[in-house]
Amino acid sequence: MTTEISTSRPQMGTLGSEEYSLYSSMSEEELIQMAIEQSLTDSSSGQATAQGHQKLAVAGNAEAAACSRPNRAPHPSARLQSSQVQPNSKSRPVQPSGSQPPSAGSGRGVRRRYDGSLFTAPHPVEQDPIVTAIKNGDDKTLTDMIKSGINLSEPSKEGWLPLHDASYYGQLECLKLLLKAYPSTIDRRTLQEETALYLATVRGHIDCLTYLLHCSAEPDIANKSRETPLYKASEYKNVDAVKLLVQYNADVNHRCNRGWTALHEAVARNDLEIAEILVTAGAKIEAKNAYGITPLFVAAQSGQMDALRYLAKCGADINTQANDSASALYEASKNGHTGIVAFLLAQGADANRANKDGFLPLHIAAKKKDNEETVSMLIPVTSRIRIKRSGISPLHIAAERNNNNSLEELIDAGYDVNATLSFERARLYEDRRSTALYFSVINNNIDATEMLLDAGANPNVDIINPLLISIRHGCLKTMMMLLDHGANIDAYIATHPTSFPATIMFAMKYLSLLKFLMDFGCDADSCFNCEYGNGPHPPVEDTRRREYEAQNPVNKQPKIIQFCEMVSTPEFSRWAGPIIDVLLDYVGNVQLCARLQEHIDSYEDWADIKRKAEPPRPLTHLCRLKVRNIVGRSRLELLDTLPLPHRLIQYLKYEC
Repeated sequence: MTTEISTSRPQMGTLGSEEYSLYSSMSEEELIQMAIEQSLTDSSSGQATAQGHQKLAVAGNAEAAACSRPNRAPHPSARLQSSQVQPNSKSRPVQPSGSQPPSAGSGRGVRRRYDGSLFTAPHPVEQDPIVTAIKNGDDKTLTDMIKSGINLSEPSKEGWLPLHDASYYGQLECLKLLLKAYPSTIDRRTLQEETALYLATVRGHIDCLTYLLHCSAEPDIANKSRETPLYKASEYKNVDAVKLLVQYNADVNHRCNRGWTALHEAVARNDLEIAEILVTAGAKIEAKNAYGITPLFVAAQSGQMDALRYLAKCGADINTQANDSASALYEASKNGHTGIVAFLLAQGADANRANKDGFLPLHIAAKKKDNEETVSMLIPVTSRIRIKRSGISPLHIAAERNNNNSLEELIDAGYDVNATLSFERARLYEDRRSTALYFSVINNNIDATEMLLDAGANPNVDIINPLLISIRHGCLKTMMMLLDHGANIDAYIATHPTSFPATIMFAMKYLSLLKFLMDFGCDADSCFNCEYGNGPHPPVEDTRRREYEAQNPVNKQPKIIQFCEMVSTPEFSRWAGPIIDVLLDYVGNVQLCARLQEHIDSYEDWADIKRKAEPPRPLTHLCRLKVRNIVGRSRLELLDTLPLPHRLIQYLKYEC
């Protein structure tokens, strides 16, 4: 398609931001044409013809003529012709002059990149006539070329000979002709170290493969990845090629650069016929790759049952382990191959062989969802002593991964729901968690939390009480379950000491949760026991600095934070009044320290809160506190069952 360019437009310099207003009214097509005009003018130094200024030729990409194939190296069928060949020349012939590549500055397509910039496409590439003749099986043309003195044993820039092309395209007659003319090229390699035999194997051309082997082609020459024809034949499940190569004494134990052998490849594809051919020919069933993986390990890892049975029948080690000490059973459990796990256990596989990190097959099975069948098979054959020695229970892993079915299987099997992580494993977590219950609560997994609590999990073991995590999540149901099972409502955090319960600190952002905790008997009095009283208070420290000092102590105990200091931080200061108001409902006669009074005085709307704090408190309020104290914290939720008037019960529950 050609597009005329207006000749009335003046010549312009390079397009720039300063000329935006000048070109803003022009269409995209006009802008492209202007750029083409300037490019052609520059490349020809002012000598471009009028026709060159008026037409745009669209050129293809130089790689478009290349054929793709599965052996990782594109076929170099498109070859550039650089010079005209004389009749008696021994180099490759060129295309007729009419199809020569266009000269620089013409025949190029100007296109727009994704970012809007322009670029000039390269010249189209002409097809090599030799490749074309071979591809079409035109042995007569090849014969004429050879008779005319053209040398067909010279490689292309990719190192390909016509012999390689003939092998690649499976043209047996062309192959025979080229080998007869140039017998010494039979084992020549491309730049990727590929021989004609290798290419015939990859492409599955058995007739070419047979002829090359008959002509004494070396069967064990590997490509750059050290993959031999036999290796590729096994990879592509080409039984006939494998048989031929084995018949011509190909090395069945050759390793590629990853250490894999042909048997590894056959097993990975569950091809028993090829595996049997290789083993019969002397393939080592215990050959290990670079990671220490044997063929049996590959079968277990990839879930290839038939290959696994065959290798076990051949005497392969059922307890083989890789370099990281992971066993075949471990890998099968990891990938959820239930049938493989059952077979390995039936063959006597040891379920108590740990990998380098100390994890057993049961650990890794509990990590995968919908894997409870494998977990149930491993439970009876796994040593509880080895589990304890590992420093982590499979309960922890099931809870961490929200695998409720596996968690239930482990609980039913009697695994200790209060087992804790070893120090070395707990330190891997910033919060130093230690119980399976903590994992469930921090994942907000209500079902798992309920299962663990019903099985006897202690909610007060971890450094950070799970109740605090449930408060942070704002999950009322989890909070209720934890409190019902004895969670400490006045929990503190040893690493971040405060003079008041950490439960209050975590709930201060949510007044409804704070009131809920107070209703259950949380200690509110401690919030008003300030060590500074009415005296001057030290400046409030930055929260980030305080956390840093707590985590990086320099031979000193972390400072105990007072309630008044906490509510004075920017995070809570504007809510100090409402927080104090809620707490005052659950304490008797208390004295507000100087800093709390300062907060109350800072807002006029908080004047009622200050009057509420002034002693003496109402007698009815003090009586309510006394009755609640006598009833006891553990029975506060049972107030409805007491033989008391309904209105009094409502008053005791702060409902009126």
